[in-house]
Amino acid sequence: MNWLIGLRDWVDARLPIVRAWDTHMGKYYAPKNFNFWYFFGVLSLLVLVNQLLTGVWLTMSFEPSAERAFAAVEYIMRDVEYGWLIRYMHSTGASAFFVVVYLHMFRGLLYGSYRKPRELVWIFGMFIYFMLMAEGFLGYVLPWGQMSYWGAQVIISLFGAIPYFGEDLVQWIRGDYLISGITLNRFFALHVVAVPIILLALVVLHLLALHEVGSNNPDGVEIKKKKDANGVPLDGVAFHPYYTVHDIVGVVVFLFVFCAIIFFAPEMGGYFLEFANFEEANSLKTPAHIAPVWYYTPFYSMLRAVPDKFGGFVVMAAAIAIMFVLPWLDRSPVKSIRYKGALSRAAIVIFAASFIILGVLGVKAPTPERTFLAQICTVLYFAFFLLMPVYTSIEKTKPEPARVTMDGGMGPWKFLAVLVLVGLMAFLPLKAVGAEAAFDCGTIPCDEFSPALDDKASLQRGAKYYMNYCMGCHSLKYARFERTATDLGIPLPLAEQNLIFDDAKIGDLMQNAMPVPLAKKWFGAPPPDLTLISRARSPEYIYTYLRNFYRDDSPARPWGVNNRVFPDVAMPHVLIELQGLPECAPGPVLAHNGGIKRDPLTGEDMLEDPCGRLQITQAGSMTVEEFDTAMADLASFLAYVAEPMALERKRMGIYVLLFLAFFGVFAYLLNREYWKDVH
Repeated sequence: MNWLIGLRDWVDARLPIVRAWDTHMGKYYAPKNFNFWYFFGVLSLLVLVNQLLTGVWLTMSFEPSAERAFAAVEYIMRDVEYGWLIRYMHSTGASAFFVVVYLHMFRGLLYGSYRKPRELVWIFGMFIYFMLMAEGFLGYVLPWGQMSYWGAQVIISLFGAIPYFGEDLVQWIRGDYLISGITLNRFFALHVVAVPIILLALVVLHLLALHEVGSNNPDGVEIKKKKDANGVPLDGVAFHPYYTVHDIVGVVVFLFVFCAIIFFAPEMGGYFLEFANFEEANSLKTPAHIAPVWYYTPFYSMLRAVPDKFGGFVVMAAAIAIMFVLPWLDRSPVKSIRYKGALSRAAIVIFAASFIILGVLGVKAPTPERTFLAQICTVLYFAFFLLMPVYTSIEKTKPEPARVTMDGGMGPWKFLAVLVLVGLMAFLPLKAVGAEAAFDCGTIPCDEFSPALDDKASLQRGAKYYMNYCMGCHSLKYARFERTATDLGIPLPLAEQNLIFDDAKIGDLMQNAMPVPLAKKWFGAPPPDLTLISRARSPEYIYTYLRNFYRDDSPARPWGVNNRVFPDVAMPHVLIELQGLPECAPGPVLAHNGGIKRDPLTGEDMLEDPCGRLQITQAGSMTVEEFDTAMADLASFLAYVAEPMALERKRMGIYVLLFLAFFGVFAYLLNREYWKDVH
């Protein structure tokens, strides 16, 4: 033990680690009335560490080239040991980073953490936010999926609106006349090296500035003004151990939610991992709707709200820039929202609701109604800042207490009421302009279907159907023969007879036997790879698609069939020997909500759709029920191939969440023990 103390003293004489510990942890006194809003600063650091560690690990297997980037991501997901976990930690961490940073910034707005003497803390924080946005955008391009490519195309082209040198700037950013492998390579360098270095430096400066002036608190009271005889703030506690054990509780709760998303919903409905990014980037195929990741959408809505391209760019840039001057806009005699007047409280509620509305509108296709709502919310966003010198100086405020209070502010019920109010203020306008005019499965609603990933017999049958009817055209080029056979319980000799084509080996990728030039000649374009089509669309989409071929003898249909889910698809109905030949029959006209349109006078179903339903005119080898079961097996197999680790991911998630719940109990008890005397 003595040698450890000696080593510490030797190092401390040359590098003052003890002094640094005392300054920033052991003898750094923080206000004792922190509430849950103050967890998010610590959580931001936690997510930053997660992003750095997982990012370094991902770079070991990533190839920053237009030809290999997408395949490299799939290699990480499928063949790198627990690569899928590291990728999900990184992708979920990116969204979590912005969640905690937005809440951290909002806490600053609530309690005046930008006010004197913390102006520099706020400015460093805003620079962190700006670099975080740059880092997120650079990383978003790297997977080289459809939305990565086209999102980058839209965002980079915005700089072209700058007069005189805009186009030259765009070309300089891309490094080419269009987005290409050169763009991807330089974005990789910036994402992995340059921006993280700047980000880390800003975080250090942010913390140094914070610990120099001290932390704010919900009351906005400066605890350094009231000290005891030893110079210790009367309303402060040592950061360690009080806030280290206190923050562990917040960390456990955050990790519980974080891990629940990673293991059970890593895509989060397409918001954390966009479904379009499960298709490789194609410069010749533009997505139906191009939108950035959710954490940029408030500013994207402002951009679209302005008819002029350059004007929109200016508004979007100004929306970020105006937050830098916030410390000089607030003229209130008090810091905290607890003691500000009704005008400030109304303003921050309206601001929060407007920001949420702008965020939601940014992920939706624009309509005149949505654009008008975005314009209103953009005005309200800027009004919050530009009118702040007026309403903060004229409103009546409550007297600020001399010492910090421990009453918890407005309390849980009033807080819940405010949340409900903000939610309603955001929901009702969105509801008024949010009607969608499209079905999930093209022109019809999707059939109900849930893939049976734990049913090996079903997956084996699905593999059989795929090899017999699909793989001649569609490859599974990111899946391997051996893994597929092992997961599905298919003996390797049998797999070699039925899965392997040509001279492929058991460990090879499952490529189809159709040459690309021949596919282009026959079909006009190579048939899509179905490895990820189940994720790019959905298992329900695949199931519905397989059941909705019908006869079409028009000259534009050389194969004599069409499909209700994907109209005018140029492919033969290879399953015709199983299903038979369906033909269109009159059926109900579907409403956009999935229901059936009814005659307003008689109330009867409208049967005016000439292809409202399908009927079998030439019987196949299966009954309708047998064919539906077979297509369910095939769709389940495709869902498995799209994410072969899905069952392992969910099983692991159960154990992780149980551990966190168990650990959380001990963290809570430890925190209560330390804080019982303080409270």
